Amino acid sequence: MSEKTRYVVIGGGIAGVTAAETLSVITENATITLFSASPLIKTVSNLIQLTQTLETFDVEEQSFTGLKELNNPVQVIHTTVTSLCAKDKQLFTADGKVIEYDKLCICTGGKPKLISQDNPFVIGIRDTESVQTFQQRVKSANRIIIVGNGGIATELVHELEGCEVIWAIKDKSIAHTFVDPGAGEFFMEYVNKVKDNTQEGVSKRLKYTTEETNRKSPVQSNVMGSALGPDWATRLQIHGPQEVSHRVHIEHQVEVQKMISPEQFQQLSMTQTVLDGSVVESSTWPVYVQLTNGKVYGCDLVVSATGVEPFTDLFLPGNDFDVAADGGLKVNSKMETSEPHVYAAGDVCTACWEYSPLWLQMRLWTQARQMGCYAAKCMVAAAKGEEISMDFCFELFAHATTFFKFKAINFFLLLVILLGRFNGQGLQNDYEVLLRVTKGKEYVKAILQNGRLVGAILIGETDLEETFENLILNGMDLTPFKENLLEPGIDVDDFFD
Repeated sequence: MSEKTRYVVIGGGIAGVTAAETLSVITENATITLFSASPLIKTVSNLIQLTQTLETFDVEEQSFTGLKELNNPVQVIHTTVTSLCAKDKQLFTADGKVIEYDKLCICTGGKPKLISQDNPFVIGIRDTESVQTFQQRVKSANRIIIVGNGGIATELVHELEGCEVIWAIKDKSIAHTFVDPGAGEFFMEYVNKVKDNTQEGVSKRLKYTTEETNRKSPVQSNVMGSALGPDWATRLQIHGPQEVSHRVHIEHQVEVQKMISPEQFQQLSMTQTVLDGSVVESSTWPVYVQLTNGKVYGCDLVVSATGVEPFTDLFLPGNDFDVAADGGLKVNSKMETSEPHVYAAGDVCTACWEYSPLWLQMRLWTQARQMGCYAAKCMVAAAKGEEISMDFCFELFAHATTFFKFKAINFFLLLVILLGRFNGQGLQNDYEVLLRVTKGKEYVKAILQNGRLVGAILIGETDLEETFENLILNGMDLTPFKENLLEPGIDVDDFFD
């Protein structure tokens, strides 16, 4: 090993930038190089610790040159890594360079799982470049079909204005990736609610700096920029040609059966489904979508928001990585892959250690930050021959987000909080659910197993997140108190002090 340990990180998203920044703080005699395929990178700022495991932060998207100025030890290179030879500890870049490393962390994130790879009317939204393309195409789109039920789809449904939206979801309820049917029903009244644009300034979570986006890039067409951060659509104008504010129609429990061109539509003598209340019905659309319930809708654009898959394409050829069933690089409790000296963090990896029963992996920006930070610590510990304990953030799943601008007065107090096994994941039917619902105000769900709190969904200004987190971590038997646990008139926090 050279006199200076050579740390290399691939990926300019939250995981990669966090790993590089952490390395710059905890290393002294080392070189740190970050490769970014995009001229824009994600940096975390205004980190606020709401509870022991729950946090929120702003994501600033800026030119990669900004990280150079903030972190002198980090060398940021805007180029594409084309291949890896783990045996020789070498990287190969699009501009013909060979980079040697001592410790490598792969943070290349994920790529969209598009319902159609070659249809010009299907677009996936993953990074800033795809968002800008979408903004331009929406301007002339009278009707858009959104396929998917995760965070990006839910955000789009709320933000889109000036066009009709058909939302096709495979579940019985909206936002099913994050919340249960009860919470989905709680949110339904906000789907077609007229937006209050006077409140847009409240959110400060995402800032775009795009002056570098037009510069010539060596990035290959199949390599996307880093994933969007939280509240990515808050400050964007996403408006179609109509004057209507909001019109959303939801098709439940469906998937896309096939995409149909106008020529095929005529040849097959098909009939399009009439959308109730539509003001933009047309005899001819650029593309038609046939759903599994038999309905056929014409539209100007289809948004495929059906999730992502780990982007490992560049690293598998010629190497011996263990790959999980979901396509991610398997990592152990030290964030190590099966290749020596190669680590992974964020969406590209799959946690394969025996983790806490209260934690689960979801490919979210909060976990990308946590994994990036922990991977950096593991790399340094390994280089020094030291042992490292598992970070406490992996003891309990904790995530804060927002849907339909359901926020507190203070922007950082997000009102959708998920803790532990919040949807009863992996608990079979061996649990009970306590609910407290006040329409338009709050939704509180507590999941108990053997009398102990193991998960929760908190929507609204409940002020229960810290108390519930402590109850989950402490494993207290709540059997004597469960009848009163969600009683509105009882201060639960004081009760358990």
